[in-house]
Amino acid sequence: MEYSCDVLIIGSGAAGLTLALGIADYAKVRVLSKGPLKEGSTYYAQGGIAAVFDEDDTVDQHLQDTLIAGAGLCDEDSVRFTASHSKACIDWLIDLGVPFDKEAAADGEEHYHLTREGGHSRRRILHAADATGKAMQRTLVQAVLGHPNIQLMERFNAVDLIAERGAKNNSVAGAYVWNRNREHVEVIRAKFVVLATGGASKVYQYTSNPDVSSGDGIAMAWRAGCRVANMEFNQFHPTCLFHPDAKNFLLTEALRGEGALLKRPDGTRFMPDFDEREELAPRDVVARAIDYEMKRLGADCVFLDISHRDNEFIEHHFPTILKRCLELGIDIRNEAIPVVPAAHYTCGGVMTDLKGQSDLDNLYAVGEVAYTGLHGANRMASNSLLECVVFANAAAKDIIKKLPQQKLSEKVKPWDESQVGSADELVVINHNWHELRLFMWDYVGIVRTDKRLERAMRRIRLLQQEIDEYYANFRVSNNLLELRNLVQVAELIVECSMRRKESRGLHYNLDYPDQSDDFLKPTVLGPKQK
Repeated sequence: MEYSCDVLIIGSGAAGLTLALGIADYAKVRVLSKGPLKEGSTYYAQGGIAAVFDEDDTVDQHLQDTLIAGAGLCDEDSVRFTASHSKACIDWLIDLGVPFDKEAAADGEEHYHLTREGGHSRRRILHAADATGKAMQRTLVQAVLGHPNIQLMERFNAVDLIAERGAKNNSVAGAYVWNRNREHVEVIRAKFVVLATGGASKVYQYTSNPDVSSGDGIAMAWRAGCRVANMEFNQFHPTCLFHPDAKNFLLTEALRGEGALLKRPDGTRFMPDFDEREELAPRDVVARAIDYEMKRLGADCVFLDISHRDNEFIEHHFPTILKRCLELGIDIRNEAIPVVPAAHYTCGGVMTDLKGQSDLDNLYAVGEVAYTGLHGANRMASNSLLECVVFANAAAKDIIKKLPQQKLSEKVKPWDESQVGSADELVVINHNWHELRLFMWDYVGIVRTDKRLERAMRRIRLLQQEIDEYYANFRVSNNLLELRNLVQVAELIVECSMRRKESRGLHYNLDYPDQSDDFLKPTVLGPKQK
């Protein structure tokens, strides 16, 4: 089976759907989703979206807060570009119908309620209660479903990009995709391809992300010859619910923004011992503090306490968290919540310019899959959804300009699986899957050492040999495709971590505990040509 379109978007979260809506009046668009449309990091994002929305706030203040959180590695042009476009993007989302929360003001008028999160010096987070991502995703999906030029393809995995090599430049011509409904690899030819596949936190044993976050776009772009950068900076969200029946359940940063306190098992606070910003310190600081206290005390978790706020406030602002915790026997109105850190966000990714263009002509990367320079060594809370919308809009405008000059490639070869058979031992995939995620957590987690990184790389090399052999001999499957991509991303994470001989932001190496001006630059890998 072969399909064609003007623009192929791989990924159906905020970045992918925003871009689809931005170009659909000018182009035929196909949007690939690995599972149901709601399954993605956008849907599970709780906190909100940062924007210079209040008259007391400024682009320069948002810029400075982001630069500070990024620990010297943010690209200032990228940060200013993002902050300066934030208001327009929020207005677009409001016009689209995203139901951001409002509150009555002193003048009797209703205004959008702005909360504050770690790293922000102002209240600038718009939100829809504690389920902002769900509200955004539902609104975007509704708009996409109503557009005649957008075709959604659910239960399709991208396998690899189709690249064309030229004397002067290389370009993308489409992608091979695995139809999970028919269990067959198919071809999609496209004038432009957009990676909006999200991050790679599934490479870790404990993560707040949904199962689809397996680094597919980063791995595919790397194999196609694109550079990647800053893969050592993996953000661990400080507060995920610690409960055997609470897989991946995140506790939004807005809890701490509204006064929740972190406490040891004995009820004493510890954040004042680590940072003057206390619970509102950036996520890397808070995650390391929790990790330190858990290891020092031999504790399974620490506790997040908002029970000192009145019940009405908690019920109004955090209904999703209250409901989920009550289902597990925890009443956050009267007791503290057990929490642990978990892998949450990939700050590095496929290198792009401010239009989302990668090293491969007509290949764009938008959202968490991309490295734009916005986040530096640590992402500031609620800048992620903003990045999705800002850069999706920028990429859409660039693609629209180029569309009239671009033609579909006629040289795409069909997928050949004549030399492979059905998988014989699926236990091999499952075993390698668990081994990878466990040693990445143990050796390349919140705190690292050179020895741990070397051990991780040795295991990655062994796994790569097994997986490459398995991939060459057997038909593809969802788990095999994701494992192949996760091992590739793991190698990139460890390689970047080994090159950074200092501690900065989310990368903390006990062998190099201080920052060094020698590493005041992004870690760039590639290009890698096939």
